Amino acid sequence: MRFSTLLKNPADWMQGHGPHSEIVMTSRIRLARNLRGWSFPGWSSEKQRVELLNQVRPLLASLPELKDGFNEEYPSLTKTKKQVLVERHLVSREHAARSTGCAVVIDRKQSIAVMVNEEDHFRMQGIRAGLDLRTAHDLVNRIDSALEENLSYAFDTRLGYLTACPTNVGTGMRASVMLHLPALVLTEQIKQVMNAVSKIGLAVRGLYGEGTEALGNLFQVSNQHTLGETEQELISRIEGVAEHIVQAEIHAREKLLHENALMLHDQVGRAYATLRFSHILSSKEALTHLSLLRLGADLDIITDCDRSLLDMLLLEIQPAHLQLTAKRDLSVEERDSLRAENTRDRLKSVPEPLNVSSDNDADDSALPPESHDE
Repeated sequence: MRFSTLLKNPADWMQGHGPHSEIVMTSRIRLARNLRGWSFPGWSSEKQRVELLNQVRPLLASLPELKDGFNEEYPSLTKTKKQVLVERHLVSREHAARSTGCAVVIDRKQSIAVMVNEEDHFRMQGIRAGLDLRTAHDLVNRIDSALEENLSYAFDTRLGYLTACPTNVGTGMRASVMLHLPALVLTEQIKQVMNAVSKIGLAVRGLYGEGTEALGNLFQVSNQHTLGETEQELISRIEGVAEHIVQAEIHAREKLLHENALMLHDQVGRAYATLRFSHILSSKEALTHLSLLRLGADLDIITDCDRSLLDMLLLEIQPAHLQLTAKRDLSVEERDSLRAENTRDRLKSVPEPLNVSSDNDADDSALPPESHDE
């Protein structure tokens, strides 16, 4: 599959509708695996990484799930193309910064991605829309099992799978959910919720993982350690926490609708106006306003709005996507201008937000006439 084909076809999870997909945008399972007898990528020579890649890449390409997918070594990809893969959450920022001896294999639906020679020899992930960690696990587990039948993994009967980072030793599994939590942010409850999540040993990260900001009111929640629990136990724990956060966000949305409707409509209306009529938009500003527009669509403040259009825009406004569309490198100013232009065009079909309704907005004609004493 060509890169242009990959870009043209939206991933299943970008336009899917899984459980709680109005709040849980994606579920992801990532497995870290290494081969016995080979140095970890960070300690191996370029020659060793190339040798390992040449050995495993044909095997990956032959698997039924990955056959006819996207399969490229990094030296053949430009910096912009690799950044597009980062923006689509198909590869890590660290992996995209590498070149010789590294590759990525992605299935045609962009639901499975395998990075070769990242921090570990294999970083394989399955992605699904909504709160659907078990299906994501099934996707990646099939790849893992097929590889283990043909390759000798670095495994210890006491410790489990051996990995470059000690926090991944054990199952080698990281389960994560991407949550859209604008109401918890607007009601200033988000810090309290995320502190509670951190206290039970889970990690809270931003849009692109560790060390990144929670742009667009998007937060990643995942396990921090993989030793001492089975894969199913880890999945159940993340599912339970995600369910609690979903309920907190639902209650926060209800509170906004019933107790602060005017502020909510104002926020959504301002976001709509900015996105529809701005001529300069930074990434951060666009993500913030798209988040509020998505909230407005979820709460029917904006009617007949296709939420998948907004989800696609969250990707299309990213810097590398814009540069690939323009077919050249763009300055920050050029990106901000093109981002605004594309957003104005894509949102033409989205109707204006509804006006706030209130029991206090009754028609004056319904009031009794004033008395005038002479």
